[in-house]
Amino acid sequence: MARANALLRALDGTVDAFGVGGIALHLYAGRRRYRVRDAARMIRGVTRTPVVDGGALKESWERWMIAEYLPRHGISFKGTKVLLVPAVDRVGMTEAFLHAGADVMAGDLIFGLGLPLPVRSPVVGRVLAAILVPIVSKVPYAALYPTGARQEDITPRHQKYYAWADVIAGDFHYIRRHLPPDLQGKTIVTQTITAEDVELLRLRRARRLIVDFPAMGGRSFATNVLQATVVAATGRRPEEITPPQYVDLLLAAGMEPRVELLAPALR
Repeated sequence: MARANALLRALDGTVDAFGVGGIALHLYAGRRRYRVRDAARMIRGVTRTPVVDGGALKESWERWMIAEYLPRHGISFKGTKVLLVPAVDRVGMTEAFLHAGADVMAGDLIFGLGLPLPVRSPVVGRVLAAILVPIVSKVPYAALYPTGARQEDITPRHQKYYAWADVIAGDFHYIRRHLPPDLQGKTIVTQTITAEDVELLRLRRARRLIVDFPAMGGRSFATNVLQATVVAATGRRPEEITPPQYVDLLLAAGMEPRVELLAPALR
């Protein structure tokens, strides 16, 4: 964390935008926003270059992808069982799935805290977020999110929740961390995925992969990279760009979600 802070401070004012990955700057509980303590430490002293974590694209682009783009391409989530791992940092995607008529399970307690407690009710989810997010925002982030070499480990756990779902959605590091050996018939909705990750899903018989952005140089980049690119290209501060403008600017740049069939549909 200290080395990251030193690098950011050294580059502050010499680059147009920072995109920080592997950590959220803020967590949300309803309309309340909580700064993640470790993120605040990492960007302390950075005053000139805008810093983004992709949150604006999770709210705008991912919501648009589920609500508008995929239905136009014949992909409906009505009646499907969706596991989000977790949902607290993907409110736009979560709400879009719910509005599309999906049966949504939030895996925040399961995958973030290791507690086998799925959240099936949006009301319960909001109450839990109001209680837990202020506390979790102060916990060392490495305790919540797989970092470093831990991102390469796969330890199958929580298998019944993966088995329940038709769609597994959210941060791929969380999905991969406890990936079951058989994903037959599953759709994966994610971002930050490499060619090796795609092959891993193919070998485990996942049916379809949906990624926020197209492959570039052999991988699909995270929302923080693309949000930082938009900020740098426009020369605006992040708060000066509205959610619809993010979508319009990315579409104008030729960006589209990536939909890849990995295996034929089951008969």
